[in-house]
Amino acid sequence: MEPLSTARLQGKVALITGGARGMGAAHARAFVGEGASVLITDVLDTEGAALAAELGDAARFAHHDVSDEQQWQAAVALAEETFGGLDIVVNNAGVHWTRAIEDETVDGLRRAFDVNLLGTFLGIRSSIAAMRRRGGGSIVNICSQAGNTGLGWHAAYGASKWGVRGLSRTAAVELGVDGIRVNAVFPGAIETSMLPADREGLGNARFARLPLARAGLPDEVSALVLFLATDESSYVTGGEFTIDGGSSAGPPLTPRPATAGPR
Repeated sequence: MEPLSTARLQGKVALITGGARGMGAAHARAFVGEGASVLITDVLDTEGAALAAELGDAARFAHHDVSDEQQWQAAVALAEETFGGLDIVVNNAGVHWTRAIEDETVDGLRRAFDVNLLGTFLGIRSSIAAMRRRGGGSIVNICSQAGNTGLGWHAAYGASKWGVRGLSRTAAVELGVDGIRVNAVFPGAIETSMLPADREGLGNARFARLPLARAGLPDEVSALVLFLATDESSYVTGGEFTIDGGSSAGPPLTPRPATAGPR
């Protein structure tokens, strides 16, 4: 077996939504570092353009509302025109807030579904033809711990992410015949502007009951997303990959029991 290339995405073209900052920006840096050409899309124009400039000729930025079908078509066309094709889509863009069910609004629910679920659906559907032209591809959908369990105060966000979970599996079943792999990643508490670890000035203290006792870092998620984008995961599709510091493994650990003999 030949050793893995150090440029694991050499010759690949990726489109990363919500790529201007946070996890999306970490994914973009990781992909470019492994030889990919990356179209970074976001509604945050200033930050997105600055990141593309930082990454050089291997990256380009485009304004992109993921809930808009025509903007999706334009983004895919731009990736093909600029870099010659499309091999990877990371559906990373999302909106998040906490709100009790009785306080949630119809507009809030629609907003969460438009960005988180509809945006992912459009990303999958819009990329199929382009990936077929390349002989296959990899789609990585960023889900959430809230799409893996019932999480209080997350009605709109959680429902949208449960939808992403089901959509990912359905897409994997339908698109495998085209060599298009679809996998879902379920981050837990990751230190980004969406969920800063020190939001209450407590640092990692509020995550102390997790098995790993801290929030995760964007680069740690990027390492998993990168694996799913590379040919190293060529037989992986329909998968659900949890990266949450162990929070979904079970209830928080209780104090160690005192040593005692049988009674």
